Amino acid sequence: MKRGSVIGNIAKDLGLRAGTVSTRRARIDIDGTDGRYCDINLNSGELIVADRMDREALCGEKNSCVLKHEIVLENPLELHRINLHIQDINDNSPLFNEQLINLEIHESADRGARFVIEEAHDADVGQNSVQQYSLEKNDHFILAADGNTVELVLDKELDREKQHEINLLLTALDGGSPQRSGTVVIHVIVLDANDNVPVFSQAVYKATMPENSPLDTLVVTVSATDADEGVNGNVTYDFGHVTEEVRRLFTIDRKLGDIRVIGAIDYETTKLFDIRVKAKDGLGLSSYAKAIISITDVNDNAPVVSLKSLANPIPENIPPGTEVAIFNVQDRDSGSNRQIHCSIEQGIPFKLIPSIKNYYSLVTTGHLDRELVSDYNITITATDEGSPPLSSSKTVYLSVADINDNPPVFEEQAYSAYVTENNKPGSTLCSVAARDPDWRQNGTVIYSLLPGEVNGAPVSSYLSVNGDTGVIHAVRSFDYEQFRSFKVQVMARDNGSPPLSSNVTVSVFISDVNDNSPQILYPTPDGSSFMTELIPKAAHGGSLVSKVIAVDADSGQNAWLSYHIVKSTDPGLFSIGLHSGEIRTQRDISESDSMKQNLIVAVKDNGQPSLSATCSMYLLISDNLAEVPELKDISYDEKNSKLTSYLIIALVSVSTFFLTFIIIILGVRFCRRRKPRLLFDGAVAIPSAYLPPNYADVDGTGTLCSTYNYEGYMTTGSRTSDFKFVSSYNDNTLPADQTLRKSSSDFADVFGDCDSSPEVGICVISL
Repeated sequence: MKRGSVIGNIAKDLGLRAGTVSTRRARIDIDGTDGRYCDINLNSGELIVADRMDREALCGEKNSCVLKHEIVLENPLELHRINLHIQDINDNSPLFNEQLINLEIHESADRGARFVIEEAHDADVGQNSVQQYSLEKNDHFILAADGNTVELVLDKELDREKQHEINLLLTALDGGSPQRSGTVVIHVIVLDANDNVPVFSQAVYKATMPENSPLDTLVVTVSATDADEGVNGNVTYDFGHVTEEVRRLFTIDRKLGDIRVIGAIDYETTKLFDIRVKAKDGLGLSSYAKAIISITDVNDNAPVVSLKSLANPIPENIPPGTEVAIFNVQDRDSGSNRQIHCSIEQGIPFKLIPSIKNYYSLVTTGHLDRELVSDYNITITATDEGSPPLSSSKTVYLSVADINDNPPVFEEQAYSAYVTENNKPGSTLCSVAARDPDWRQNGTVIYSLLPGEVNGAPVSSYLSVNGDTGVIHAVRSFDYEQFRSFKVQVMARDNGSPPLSSNVTVSVFISDVNDNSPQILYPTPDGSSFMTELIPKAAHGGSLVSKVIAVDADSGQNAWLSYHIVKSTDPGLFSIGLHSGEIRTQRDISESDSMKQNLIVAVKDNGQPSLSATCSMYLLISDNLAEVPELKDISYDEKNSKLTSYLIIALVSVSTFFLTFIIIILGVRFCRRRKPRLLFDGAVAIPSAYLPPNYADVDGTGTLCSTYNYEGYMTTGSRTSDFKFVSSYNDNTLPADQTLRKSSSDFADVFGDCDSSPEVGICVISL
């Protein structure tokens, strides 16, 4: 049949749709050593001829010629056997082993004598093989053909003197349609009498030999004798009609009859040889015998592992038990030499499962992790049960495809960034880094800031992060006095689908820079309010007369303040505490000292470079404000006078109630009454307008330390003023146990005179 000829429809026979044949990857699997003579049309499901089939080449003289194939379907795996019966056609003519047969017959041969002629051979079988013979009409011989025997029968005696040579044409006819024939010329030489033919010792010689026997191995020896003497009894041996394969593998010694090996014997190719042997005497008489040689199998073929299907790459999240490959194993040997065991190396998450005949499935036994093992080289080893056993192996490369199953992981649990205030916008603060063990886009990390607020503003207005490198930049300049630290959340996200992410906290700490000058709270530097300190003329050296109060918005050493008198009316009269700002007399007040004293005080911080501020302090040396000419000219309008009156009435009422309460308490406790005296070194009353917003006096912190008792002096216009009393500084930052304290006798005149002059109201209040 020509290539492409349709043999049958496999899809129809198996009940499959034509399109299913392609999706299930149907294929022809060859059994044994047969060639691929048929194939499947995946579109139509038809079984077609793939190559020309020659029955004589495939099966030789066998009457039945069957090729065994297997159809393999995948997903699910199915196996179906196909037996192709090759039908013989009459494409071979009968052939004689020789073109000319020389036959020597003595003239003394009797009528009816028979002479065996080697029959013709036809490669076809059955009816297409040789069916009959015909002999050209002649005067002396007729043909006797019975089964496989062809004989010339002497029908009329020979007379050498009349005719010493006779040529006969023998024709062999097969039974095919159209009929084919083959001819041979029989050349008969009439001799003197030779009435004995060679006789074999056995009609059939049998021998057994293993395949792959070495060259020149003696297989069997045939022997024939001839009763004649001389030339008539000289026997020689030769092969009768044999195939080319026999002549390629064996030879026979013409004189001894030894049949020896001259080629490689392969059990898998031919298991039995049927050889016809001829014995011929010197005058041409011959006889025939058979030599049947059986070949035994030797384990000379290693198993062959064939990969039939492979899923590559395989995703790392496939469940255990997933089939990833299909293998077929074949061994051309027979018996136990054909039994095969397959195995793979240990320590990998795969195993082999036997499937249908000679097929194995490679399946997973556990979960795969590409981040641990990204590929596998799996070696399948097949070993037969021969002695010694033979084995072969096949290595399969399997790649594990990545799945986005790992979120980015930061190298640190938290990050800290330190930046100095007044930084430049765009400056780098720190860098975060996250690692993702996944592959390609699943392992590509992108950084971003999570939404949030810092001091009521979006975090994006303070920081930015480079999405590729993780470097964090400042968007604006920071001010330590506004806030000293804040926290943001940075997210690392991969490019997988769906993406995975993780967060980390970045703490930003702002360090201080000496960018704020000291701020003087009292007295006001601009002098907008009239505040004058009154110093009694009897003040002794070391008396506290006033206090400069200042603060610095910076922190640390940048906020450590020191006080200095840079200019004064009388340089030797007053001194100021270096760190407390308290102004004290250095000596007793004398009559020669000027009533008006003006001090210029500078307040410096400890920053690098140092910043400073100055203020003016006005002091009056007097026992009564009425003595000051500038204060006498101050008058009040009617509204303020009324307010002063109301204030005096309220103050007298409260004082009366308070004194009554004190007398009662003292009477109950039998305490002696103390005589108050006027204190000059007391508290400084600071108008609350001089204090900054939200100012809080914290005892023992900042620049304000120990607590003192101060006296407040209310000047003209004081009845409409608000006051806030704050604690004093330690003088020269003395230890706590060395702070200035007042004895109990200092409070003798606490509730002394309260001058209610219409012009100036002065009231001494002990706090």
